[in-house]
Amino acid sequence: MNLPFYIARRYLFAKKSHNAINVVSIVSVCGVALATLALVCTLSVFNGFRDLVATLFTAFDPELKITAVSGKVFDGQDATIQSLRQLPEVEVFSELLEDHAMVQYNGRQEMVVIKGVQENFSQLTAIDSILLGSGDRILRDEVTDYAIPGVGLAATLGTGVRFLDPLEVYAPKRGAKINMANPVASFKTASLYSSGLVFAVNQQKYDESYILTSLDFARNLFQYTTEVSSVELKLKEWADLDEVKVCIEKKLGDGFSVLDRYEQQADTFRIMEVEKLVSYIFLTFILLIACFNVIGSLSMLIIEKREDVDTLRKLGADDRLITRIFLFEGALISFSGAIVGIVLGLLLCLLQQEFGIVPLGTGNTAASFIVDAYPVSVHLSDVVLVFVTVLLVGCCSVWYPVGYLSKRLSFFRKDTEG
Repeated sequence: MNLPFYIARRYLFAKKSHNAINVVSIVSVCGVALATLALVCTLSVFNGFRDLVATLFTAFDPELKITAVSGKVFDGQDATIQSLRQLPEVEVFSELLEDHAMVQYNGRQEMVVIKGVQENFSQLTAIDSILLGSGDRILRDEVTDYAIPGVGLAATLGTGVRFLDPLEVYAPKRGAKINMANPVASFKTASLYSSGLVFAVNQQKYDESYILTSLDFARNLFQYTTEVSSVELKLKEWADLDEVKVCIEKKLGDGFSVLDRYEQQADTFRIMEVEKLVSYIFLTFILLIACFNVIGSLSMLIIEKREDVDTLRKLGADDRLITRIFLFEGALISFSGAIVGIVLGLLLCLLQQEFGIVPLGTGNTAASFIVDAYPVSVHLSDVVLVFVTVLLVGCCSVWYPVGYLSKRLSFFRKDTEG
């Protein structure tokens, strides 16, 4: 057995001559454990919110979205684009066209995003799971076009779920100059009727700005023929998304972007990652402060074990061996705190997942949240990161007292020999 490690382990668990040293050692382990627990739980909560947001976007965003690198639209009938239909991994291929327009209803006006979709949009996404109302999911028939607005937009315009009068939609004519004498002549106008449905993604970006309608209506409004703003794909269950994404990127070349769900909402997820990183840094500083207890514990232990050090020296131990004993001591304190903290943190996360012991709010406040309790998702990578962080911070924190010990030991040795 490694002698320095064996002695360090005995020092950690053996009763000290002064009870204060035992207390400080226990406090050191508890301090590291609590900081570790806070790291595990905080990072898991951020993961939970990230996964929750991802599930909300899933009902509106496709698995893969293909857009042009330059320009708002591209030809959806391009042979290379259409060849994607033949890929064995592709289950649903859908063309979409979206652009900004103004809508008016009973004197109320609002800037919106008109999203024209094909009939297979319900197969592409889980749109049916977020529809509210008693109407049929219909966007176009032989007579007219229908709208499914976001629930927030319906409230802003005052339409309700089922509106009686049509929505008046205005879009600038392509290439036309605005006639100040008759501005209305510079706009293409159309009407959308109620489908008796609204959608609720629970995301302001969608609920307060988007209107779903037919692709033909959007092309007519924005004066396009075969152009689309994106082609969206749903893959078969057995398909590997990353591999298909790379394959399509190679097939289409540099003129197109192929985005997965996270890349489609890059700004949102980037903000969440930054918040997670900042929280990790702040909690690491708290961990560093907690490790000062380890420094105090080691310093007191070094003072108490002066006679043991002298005995080991007489038995032939050199300064390097004695220094390693106390390095192992500090590492064992950090390791013990890390293990205890991770176990308690995982247990707390499990209880939160199963029972929601920490609610997001109480009473009327809780009703305004999508979920009742803080969402939690434990990732193995985060657990490993926390464990490595605790060990690194803990071991680095013992270098000063152990280095100071080495200098003192060398001084005492020279003084004794002299």
